[in-house]
Amino acid sequence: MKRGRPLKRAKGVRQEQRRFLIYCEGECTEDQYFRGLKAELRALPVYVQLGGEHGEPKSLVRAAIEHKNRAARSPHDRWMDYDEVWCVIDVEAPRPHPGLSSALALAERHGIEVALTNPCFELWLLLHFTDVYGYHTSESAQRALEKQGACGYSTTHKHVKYEELRDGYGRARDCAQVLRNRASDGYAENPWTDMDRLVDRLRAARYPAGEG
Repeated sequence: MKRGRPLKRAKGVRQEQRRFLIYCEGECTEDQYFRGLKAELRALPVYVQLGGEHGEPKSLVRAAIEHKNRAARSPHDRWMDYDEVWCVIDVEAPRPHPGLSSALALAERHGIEVALTNPCFELWLLLHFTDVYGYHTSESAQRALEKQGACGYSTTHKHVKYEELRDGYGRARDCAQVLRNRASDGYAENPWTDMDRLVDRLRAARYPAGEG
């Protein structure tokens, strides 16, 4: 009886990972947070950019749109489109930025996702350590985060140590969902954030089907 041909082992095909482009305002806090998260989610193509005029959401969205449109022609972007492009924007308080609604409309027209926090990004970081239910201005949220004495943040030195935030992510996500569930006016409510949507998308891309 003749032996058949030896079976060839099929080579595994490595699925291309989703590519993310994240635009933040020109503050150290957001930039350091996402670079720390990127390091944790190693091998996931996440590109963090600072852009726009500080505190002006429409200019940030425009910068993200321009980058998205040129990516396939740019060696810096590996001549490849991004699967998801996000802008991280503060609503601000006590006065919400007057250009916010037009910035959100512009983002929607161009397929740009937006992660919002009312009043500011520091609220998202604060939720890693404690529940927050009462109204905060941008300044009071920053002072509350400084008062925690964690992650290296201060109002005069807006740097964060991502490794001190890592273990609090589950708490922050749960708190953010509670705030949204009790809000009757969406992001206009204070406090409010959907930063967990963006972080969950990044984690799902790195660890599909709940891996890791």
